[in-house]
Amino acid sequence: MDNTNRPRKQTNGKEINPIEEKFEKGLWSIRYIVLLGVLFGALSAIVLFVAGSLEIYSTLVDFIFKSNAHVGHEEILIAIIGAIDFYLIALVLLIFTFGIYELFISKIDIAHEEGEFGNILEVKNLDDLKNKIVKVIIMVLIVSFFQRILSMEFSTAYDMLAMAISICVICVGVYFLGRH
Repeated sequence: MDNTNRPRKQTNGKEINPIEEKFEKGLWSIRYIVLLGVLFGALSAIVLFVAGSLEIYSTLVDFIFKSNAHVGHEEILIAIIGAIDFYLIALVLLIFTFGIYELFISKIDIAHEEGEFGNILEVKNLDDLKNKIVKVIIMVLIVSFFQRILSMEFSTAYDMLAMAISICVICVGVYFLGRH
């Protein structure tokens, strides 16, 4: 008698068909496709950290070695804030990379051995991952906003008022974001 399609007993007391068991094992293994997101997310973060560092390096070289043209303070600030933007987006990618790895593959043991430092990127569920990413994205938008403000020309009092109101709204938003 062939026993391949007969249900067999599992350790939890539930009977399962061998075909169902193989299907579920294969289905569960598909989660490793997440490793593509982990790999390319980490590589993207590295690229952005390097790009931000090169932006700051270039700004420093221009500031120190440009003899015939003076590099203005606004240009320096815009370049450095642009680099910070790169860094913040890289952090979003790192949080995403660590988060999906821990949610779908395995906990990162060395991070949890580190104690408090390991909690920075610890993700318990998808909502936790989403909340961490949203907070950093909001900071990216704020930094981008200030970078744009530095390069704007204000010609009327209305322009200055609009900028002041915008900054006030951002401050209120950050306050409420911090309370959550």
